Amino acid sequence: MNVDTNAVIQRLVDDCLPVRRLPPTWALALAWIAIALASVAIVVYFASPRGDLADKAGELRFLIEQGAALATSVTAAIAAFMMVVPGHSRAVAALPVPPLAVWLASLGQGCTSNWLVHGAEGFSIEPDWICFPAIVVVGAVPALAMVLMLRRGAPLTPHLTMALGGLAAAAIGNFGLRLFHPQDASLMVLVWQFGTVAALSVLAGSIGRQVFSWQQIMPARVRASGVG
Repeated sequence: MNVDTNAVIQRLVDDCLPVRRLPPTWALALAWIAIALASVAIVVYFASPRGDLADKAGELRFLIEQGAALATSVTAAIAAFMMVVPGHSRAVAALPVPPLAVWLASLGQGCTSNWLVHGAEGFSIEPDWICFPAIVVVGAVPALAMVLMLRRGAPLTPHLTMALGGLAAAAIGNFGLRLFHPQDASLMVLVWQFGTVAALSVLAGSIGRQVFSWQQIMPARVRASGVG
């Protein structure tokens, strides 16, 4: 079959769409953080901040855990945005590891302290079913914003990218939850809240290829032309 090279080139030129460069990673991260914090503030306002929030603001462990959760969210978001820019190493996925380790270590230290003070009773776990849906609700807008922003890039590693995006949204969801949910027992927070963040991150990563399908991300006009 003879192929008219000039005709093919002309077709590509005719169907070519202007390409807009992605904003810098830091700009995307700042925009997402602004959206996320604004949405969290609205949810916390309507849910009513916890009555002892002023006292908790002076508690070092609470501040460390909240700071680590927020830092985990921010670094995971930065890593996710880097992952959709070709040329970045997959090593950037490790950005949220340090704050995540601090967060986990603080909860672990709290569990140890409870055990030393209360003995076996310090390891009692009670159902706290509000955590999962509450974190989902608080993180819903950040999660949606994350997906929409990531789809503007090139998700070459969709599962890892989506897992990082899910971690960012879930971590900030947990950050917001603790501003109105009074549960502070370290083991309960570790199991129900940190566990929810981990589960949501894994769940998000598992659907990465469906969310970042190239056939869905490519402009309809390019798909129609048969290019790519």
